[in-house]
Amino acid sequence: MNGRGRLTLGAMVATLCAGGAMLPLVDPVTWLFQATLALALVTGVGALARRLPLARPLIVVAQALAAVLLLTAVFAHGQAIAGLLPGPDAVAALADLVHNGVRDVGRYAIPAPVTPGIRLLLISGVLLIGLVVDALAVTYRSAAPAGLPLLALYSVAAGLSPDGAGWWWFVVAAAGYLLLLLAEGRDRLSQWGRVFGSPATGRPDGAGGAPVPIRRGRRIGALALGIALLVPAVLPSLGGGLLGPTADSAGPGGGGGTISAVNPLVSLQDSLNQPEDREVLNYRTTAADTREMYLRIVALDQFDGTAWKPSERTVTDVPAELPRPPGLSSDVPVTRINTSLSTARWYAQNWLPLPYPAARVDIPGRWRFEPEGRTLVGDRGQNTHGLQYQVESLQVRPTAHQLATAPAPPAALQREYTKVPASLPAIVRSTARKVTHGARTAYDKAVKLQDWFAVDGGFTYNTEVRAGSGTEAIARFLEEKEGFCVHFSFSMAAMARTLGIPARVAVGFTPGTAQPDGTTSVGLKDAHAWPELYFQGVGWTRFEPTPSRGSVPDYAYPDPSQATGPGAPDRATAPSAVPSTGPSAAPSCGAGDRRTGAGPDCAVAPADPTSGPSDGGPAPWALAAGVLAALLVLALPAVPLLWRSRVRARRLAGGPDGDAAARTLAAWQELLDTGWDFGIFPDESLTPRTAAARIIRVGELQPDAAAAARRVATAVEGVLYAPRPVPVSGLAADVRQVHAGLRAGAPRALRLRARCAPRSAARLRRSWAARWAALRLGCRNSRPAAATRRAVAALRAAGRRRGERA
Repeated sequence: MNGRGRLTLGAMVATLCAGGAMLPLVDPVTWLFQATLALALVTGVGALARRLPLARPLIVVAQALAAVLLLTAVFAHGQAIAGLLPGPDAVAALADLVHNGVRDVGRYAIPAPVTPGIRLLLISGVLLIGLVVDALAVTYRSAAPAGLPLLALYSVAAGLSPDGAGWWWFVVAAAGYLLLLLAEGRDRLSQWGRVFGSPATGRPDGAGGAPVPIRRGRRIGALALGIALLVPAVLPSLGGGLLGPTADSAGPGGGGGTISAVNPLVSLQDSLNQPEDREVLNYRTTAADTREMYLRIVALDQFDGTAWKPSERTVTDVPAELPRPPGLSSDVPVTRINTSLSTARWYAQNWLPLPYPAARVDIPGRWRFEPEGRTLVGDRGQNTHGLQYQVESLQVRPTAHQLATAPAPPAALQREYTKVPASLPAIVRSTARKVTHGARTAYDKAVKLQDWFAVDGGFTYNTEVRAGSGTEAIARFLEEKEGFCVHFSFSMAAMARTLGIPARVAVGFTPGTAQPDGTTSVGLKDAHAWPELYFQGVGWTRFEPTPSRGSVPDYAYPDPSQATGPGAPDRATAPSAVPSTGPSAAPSCGAGDRRTGAGPDCAVAPADPTSGPSDGGPAPWALAAGVLAALLVLALPAVPLLWRSRVRARRLAGGPDGDAAARTLAAWQELLDTGWDFGIFPDESLTPRTAAARIIRVGELQPDAAAAARRVATAVEGVLYAPRPVPVSGLAADVRQVHAGLRAGAPRALRLRARCAPRSAARLRRSWAARWAALRLGCRNSRPAAATRRAVAALRAAGRRRGERA
């Protein structure tokens, strides 16, 4: 492999090494194999284009066109012209994929699924960086600056990873860059011999020190290292799970510290929109009724008008027996149940999913207990990765009567959990009062709010709705009436607070789906948020305002004797206590059907496949232009082969009998170009006999082919030096015999290059340059140009005369 071939391979390997830093971001990693194949094809186009007599910018353009055609064929084959050319429909399809990919990047947690949009972004990004690196390092022969695009590719991966890309990926990327520099160094040494072989001769001035290319590489390397350290620090990162690693204890001690967490709205929406319902955990429980087996992760009790989030709380060591839930009276029946839980190895976040309220937790590792929210949070990097633990919890079963007759909560609790910001839109408070008009107790108001969201208000469940933020998010949701569990729970909790009912939001998982082996599986699509309202004597109590999600608890159905109006639900139609083993209800399933049991057809329906634009297709001019562009791109690599075949045929075709000298010189020119194609560069300073001997020696010609070369050289000498040249026949056959001899002695790669990318095609570039210079000279000396110059000169002279008179 020659120096340029090593550079080409080094540029490709360096790009793939830097792109490998993106492997932890998505799952599976099959996209990298597709990107490798695509990059190899684009790199191959560049290698072929560099063998042609093309200008450097045209080589880059050819690679870019090849990349566009490749991406079109892979990602928009159905909309492309002839499955390859990027017409208007294909451009629109690719633009939609890019838009979806950008949306998916912000939607999914790491590792994100490789959706078509994300795959397009990954592969096109690797192709773009690979094209830039190949252009800098190979086409323009400057490998050192190629480290900057490689650094950009690595920095994107480092910035998006929750814990950075990892030092090993930096080592891999750096090794790829060093390999590229090594390939360039070997190429330079092969061209310049020992000029840069020693420190004493490395600098142009002969002074000591490192050679110029090495010093330049050091400077760029130092700059790259600096950027690699700074860029990841300022780039945003994606979450790492339902909530991501958001909790952190303030100290390793056993008696203090605080925890805090970010708003989980976006992360929860990510989980609900995952295309594959990956199992987060599974459990086995002694509970007979698993409808209440909501696995709670964290309670969001602080509402600042922009978001719901947990307050900063003091954490302690996990006690052997957790304290009794606040506000729970001994009059309320409870059942103790035991649950064994096992989390997936990929699921790693700091908050521990627990049935509420937990009474005892047997778990390995470093965990801390937050009493107010009754949650467990990992300490010093502890997370839920591949965890097995036991939980003893209480199933609290209050009656509607107990909730309706609950006394007022403690003043401090009432004051803390009914706070709403002054910036809360007035529509939230007015809607809450309108919906609960006529309700006498806090319990009646809570049930009316729940039923208005889930049944009577005309709301639609949709996880694709933009989550939004700020004080207007709830008002917009109340007006548009479309959202997912976060919107419903956040809005009901805020409205309950405006009515004086202590409220907060819990985030976790619904009970999951029963399995044949007796366990229950909880997946990403079971991620959920629900409001918890406080009733003295019962404590924090779950409600379910989200239509088609979860289950409404029995106590949230008022007594039939107290229900009024046709919309009151029947207790006899409460949801089944056993989790469904079939598909979950579709989000479009009516809330009324879910609540009354009248929706047997409510099941997940496959989404209708989207189709491309239905208009009349591309315009004729666009189709013609696209076909012409594709033909030009496809024909570009064949130009040297076609040109060389035509020139050879013309030279060896012969001519009029009286033009023997021209036939001899044409045969000689073909002999020299044939040697050039096989790597024997023509030397115009040599005599014909010496030039023929050089071709025989370097090409290692056999005796018959060598004799043919000598006959052609002798004929040329006769034409050039003899007073009366004697015509010689059979020169075309002699040239073909020399060509066959060179081909027989050449290795396979050289034979292929001599045919597909002949070196003598450089004459075509020289011919085009000469014609362009002649054309420019002709235009400059033409009559219209001369007349124009004379007119301009006359105008300038007239202007000067007017200036002198003034």
